Amino acid sequence: MKEQQELIQKGKLLPLMEAFYTIQGEGLFSGQPAYFIRLGGCDVGCVWCDVKASWEAGDWPLVPVNQIVEEAAAYPSRLAVITGGEPMMYDLSLLTRLLKEKGFQINIETSGVYPLSGSIDWVCFSPKKFKAPDPGIYKRANEMKAIIYHKSDFDFALKHASLVNKNCHLLLQPEWSKAEEMTPLIINFVKENPSWRVSLQTHKFMEIP
Repeated sequence: MKEQQELIQKGKLLPLMEAFYTIQGEGLFSGQPAYFIRLGGCDVGCVWCDVKASWEAGDWPLVPVNQIVEEAAAYPSRLAVITGGEPMMYDLSLLTRLLKEKGFQINIETSGVYPLSGSIDWVCFSPKKFKAPDPGIYKRANEMKAIIYHKSDFDFALKHASLVNKNCHLLLQPEWSKAEEMTPLIINFVKENPSWRVSLQTHKFMEIP
């Protein structure tokens, strides 16, 4: 058990909830084919999370990172999306290095509550009310995706947008169960604040797994 924990800490073993080849459905890379690597484990606790099964890292098998990379390389796209859970709970230095050796661009989807590790090409930062981000995320974020579940989330989004770097793309995305209510508000907000864009979970509309 101690040896296993050391391998996890070194990023040689990671709890893998699922890995699959699909179409990215959200954000700036929406519509592009990508290999998703979803790691188990998250301590942020979003009440509306649509992948709550990912929260407990111990529920998922520990997989050697070289195996994860070999399976990713079997598909034609060279875009890898590392998500969770909260993937930055782990040291991703080895995983990202091996993916780079296979020619992958590496995108990360993170709440930003842990410092970034590894070689990341694109950081999708999605701040959450339930746990404060690590301050270092603001200068590294390439896109900031704020989930709109309640009207108060607009002010929350503006607060974090004031902290990110000037090149960061700003996105508002309706929480899926509140989409009918929140989408019209998002549309009006973006029309009045043109530095923002609308992000939709297109994979859900298209029923892409």
